[in-house]
Order: sequence, then C-alpha cells, then structure tokens
Amino acid sequence: MNSSQPTESRKARAARRAGEFPPAPEPLAVPVFDSHTHLDITVHEAGVPGGATGDPVEALIDAAAKSGVDRLLQVGVDVASSQWGAELAERHPSVLAAVALHPNEAPRLSDLDETLRRIEALAARPRVRGLGETGLDTFRTGPEGRAAQELSFRAHIAIAKRHAKPLIIHDREAHADVLRVLDEEGAPDVVVLHCFSGDADFAAECVRRGYLLSFAGTVTFASAGPLRAAAALTPPEQMLVETDAPYLTPVPYRGRPNASYLIPLTMRALAEATGADLDALCAAVSATGERVFGPWR
Repeated sequence: MNSSQPTESRKARAARRAGEFPPAPEPLAVPVFDSHTHLDITVHEAGVPGGATGDPVEALIDAAAKSGVDRLLQVGVDVASSQWGAELAERHPSVLAAVALHPNEAPRLSDLDETLRRIEALAARPRVRGLGETGLDTFRTGPEGRAAQELSFRAHIAIAKRHAKPLIIHDREAHADVLRVLDEEGAPDVVVLHCFSGDADFAAECVRRGYLLSFAGTVTFASAGPLRAAAALTPPEQMLVETDAPYLTPVPYRGRPNASYLIPLTMRALAEATGADLDALCAAVSATGERVFGPWR
C-alpha cells in the first residue's frame, strides 16, 4: 500500500468507484489465503461488493470465503490501523494481523520513537503474526525523508527479531537498499517481499536468501512480463499471493476496487506463469501460509 491516508484525489476516485466492485470469479477448488489486505481502507475507500448491508468487514470476509479465500492477513500502516487489525484478529477466526508503520508515514512523525514503542506493544499480541508493512519507498518519499524511513525500517527489523515474527516488506523502487539494510541489520528468520515488484534477477537473489515473494494482481498486467518471469522461478514453498486491497486489482478489472474475493484471478495467472497445476499451487501456497504465519484457528 502506498499511503495510510488517502489524498483528496484518491478520496474523489474512491467516491466515484464505490459499489463498482468486479463480479466474483469462479471459486478456487482448493482454498488459499490473502497474505496482504487492508479491510479498513477497502471499506473506507470503496465500500463492499454488491452494496451488501450489515457489517461491511464481515461482508468482505464472507465474499472472500465464497471464492475459496478462507483466511486473511490484515495489514497495518500506522498505529490506528494496526490497533484495529489486532483487535479484529482477536475476535475473528479467519483473520490474523500484521502491525507496522508504513515507510511513507515515518518522515511525517514528530515522535518516531514513541510510535515504534506502540507498534512493538501490539506486536506482542498472539494473533499479531507479522511486522509489516515496513520497508523503503523512494517513489513517494523524497531524499529529505529517507533517513527517517530507513531508521523506521531498521527498528521494525529489530522488533520482528525480538518477537520472532515475519517481517513484511514494502519495497518500491528500492530493491538494492532493502537488501543492504537487511544485510546490515541481519534479516529475521522470515522475510516476505509484499507485492513483489522485481524482475527475475532480483527474484533469484531473494529466493537464494530464503525470502518469500508475495505476488499481487500486478502479475496479471499486460506489461508484467518480468514479474511473471520472477514468479516462474519462485519455488512454491517461497510463494505467497495477495491483493493489497483495495489496490492492484487484477486484469480484466484493473482500475476498479480490489478485494480478497478476487484472489482466484491472480492464482490462475500464477499457475499459468509457473506452469503449475492450479489446485496443487493453491495447496502449496496455503501450506506456506500456515508454516509462515501459524494456524488461523
């Protein structure tokens, strides 16, 4: 995700597309999970599929389950969203949480240390199973904010190691610097590259290091040949699938709001890119999720 607070233009876009979720795809026969979603932002920016009534978060979770996406990892981007996600995970058996300060948020804070202390307190909760999304973003944060961004990233690495939880990395146009910081700090046992955006060479380096690559709807884009090549060389035991909802909606619905129920479109693209049997790949991705994040129930 690119920012925790929508800009005015994003708010306007969200208002225009509210209720315009794509139709549900053919469900998966073998269930998988969404390794990275923002239920809170989805509800705020886009509403719910089909204008369902009642609890909008429950509607999103239910729509996902009907598509064969029976578990979700709700990802925080600041203290408020991290707290919200941790509380949702404690009351909902289909949801686990990850907590963090998004890299684009770090330069905006007057007291980064206090914010990080609050994130670490949340990280100690048993149904919080990841530190993320953290990392580096040189696309939206200019040179003046990168020192704070890197300081925050290093702090999250330390928290992940102290609590023995996976580190979920936001890497936007910062591949070399992400690897540099991980090398300098020493990577946690589990590292997930959220919304993997590199080519085959970068994927090969991440696979060699034992990192997990999480592929989003971007793998379906016509221009994503290098990304599909990266997926093709990623072993199933190092592959995850995600939405980053409400963003990165798969083709043919690019530009409309995304949600976890659309994961089948991305899974089918991954099966095609890797030459794998769809059901076998779903089973492998699901098993990887349980190994990395632990049982949902």
